[in-house]
Amino acid sequence: MIASRGLRIAAMIGAVGVAQPLLAELPEPVRAMLDAAIATGDEAKVRTVADIAKQTNPADTAEIDAILSSFNTALAARKQAKEEARLAALREADLFDNWSGRGELGGFRSTGNTSTTGVTAALSLDRQGIKWRHRLTGRADYQRAGGVTTREQFLARYEPNVNVSDNFYVYALAQYERDRFQGFDARYAISGGMGYQAIKGKDVQLSLKAGPAYRVTEFTDGRSEDRIAGLLALDFDWQITERLKLTQDTNAVAETGGSAIAIIDSRNTSVDLVTGLDAAIAKKLKARFSYALEYDSNPPPGAVQTDTLSRVTLIYDF
Repeated sequence: MIASRGLRIAAMIGAVGVAQPLLAELPEPVRAMLDAAIATGDEAKVRTVADIAKQTNPADTAEIDAILSSFNTALAARKQAKEEARLAALREADLFDNWSGRGELGGFRSTGNTSTTGVTAALSLDRQGIKWRHRLTGRADYQRAGGVTTREQFLARYEPNVNVSDNFYVYALAQYERDRFQGFDARYAISGGMGYQAIKGKDVQLSLKAGPAYRVTEFTDGRSEDRIAGLLALDFDWQITERLKLTQDTNAVAETGGSAIAIIDSRNTSVDLVTGLDAAIAKKLKARFSYALEYDSNPPPGAVQTDTLSRVTLIYDF
């Protein structure tokens, strides 16, 4: 029997080459199982099936490794072709291509300079290039009761940044705020500096940035003030489960999701901190609960230092 099997192997070697006889020795059910896993294109699934096949068929380990190596080579080629196509599309895109966004609508509850409930809305747009990224953000909180406006807060922001390495980037920032109940008709800030992507995991991301800033504040009493400031920022995202995500970002501006501002000058330090919890409802629809704390160390006369906002919103990605 052994001699007969040897003769069959020798015949196969002569017909198709040295590597083929090993393939012929793999039991057909095992081969079918590997082929089915490879057909899915799922790398993790193929590796799991290959590991099981090697445990149950130790004599065929070399053949299974050869199949796995062939799959890895083909997978790498497909990934490279896909990445090259993506980069080519980005190079050929015009100014209005490759934008994505998200809209947010819901209600809020505020404490501090006002104690009200009202409507909140936000819109965020992103454009990702090969090295450049552009982000536009806008938010409005509004409440009116008995013919009197009791909450009116607006924020707009534009932030471009460019990658200078895998982990470092350069950012710029332009921001506008309006909140008469905190004592200013308009507050403008511009900043630029360096950012660092400290963690780039699948489920956890952490980035830091810092730089000088220049801020102009126009108060409701007619005064105007401009100062040199410094900006510190930290962005943190944690995908807790497939459908649940925690966002805690420190940035120069409050943005959709979760964020916190720290702009520091010799007269007035302002911090805008937002912690958000997202729960996926559908592929492009999420529910969010967020808690915001807005702090000014030296507010205008008649205003308190700290405001808080609790928001419950629906977010749609497009």
